[in-house]
Amino acid sequence: MTAKELRDLTPSELELKLKELKEELFNLRFQLAINQLENPMRITAVKRDIARVSTVMRELADQEA
Repeated sequence: MTAKELRDLTPSELELKLKELKEELFNLRFQLAINQLENPMRITAVKRDIARVSTVMRELADQEA
């Protein structure tokens, strides 16, 4: 997802998205550990998505304050 798409989501949707991404990252790391990971670049992409969601959430928190 792009940052622009994330900014259109509500704070509760952002929290849900962040939770989903963290679960996906956990699963990818587990697959990597047992040598079943097909696309190692997916780990990097998920980490970047987590960072995007966190940044948008921080921006929203700063706007409210």
